[in-house]
Amino acid sequence: VVIDNFHNAIRGPDALPESLRRVQQIVRQPILFQELDITDQAALQELFSKHRFSAVMHCAGLKAVGESVQKPLEYYRVNLTGTIRLLEVSRAGGQRVVLSSATVYGDPKYLPLDENHPVGGCTNPYGKSKYFIEEMIRDLCKAEKVRSCPKVCRAGNRAIGAHESGTIGEDPQGIPNNLMPYVAQVAVGRREFLSVFGSDYKT
Repeated sequence: VVIDNFHNAIRGPDALPESLRRVQQIVRQPILFQELDITDQAALQELFSKHRFSAVMHCAGLKAVGESVQKPLEYYRVNLTGTIRLLEVSRAGGQRVVLSSATVYGDPKYLPLDENHPVGGCTNPYGKSKYFIEEMIRDLCKAEKVRSCPKVCRAGNRAIGAHESGTIGEDPQGIPNNLMPYVAQVAVGRREFLSVFGSDYKT
């Protein structure tokens, strides 16, 4: 079961996000989809009353660093409230995985980053929201002391990624906030050119 509120997904002709329609082609089986906002607790409770989940993977949220500086309250509301509501309704279920971000490390003190690197030196509301979520889950695990405590995955949340078939990858609505989807849109002719700013490197 996949849920999405179409905040950034492209709606396909059959009421599915276009990305899910393509995933169905790859896996050759239907995917049950429900249009739902993760901050809507009543809708989440109804969903969990209809289905028995053995695992829950939480990838929802706002993720544009620059936009988070302009709209901090929206980022905290969606990212924090959405995670809290999902954790509440999924409490009795199976394993829960919450995707985080390397932004929780802030400005790296050394490279490559590893799990021992200090966290919390975030410089924008997006990164802070991810850090707060990790701290919230840490507190929840201490309080509940159960094996089904949510797991945090930082490596899974990459700014770029696609399937080897080339049929799926990041394809946001409007002007992309990340470089790779912008480059991809220029490559397929959806945008005319990519502007390169700055003079730090030979381009």
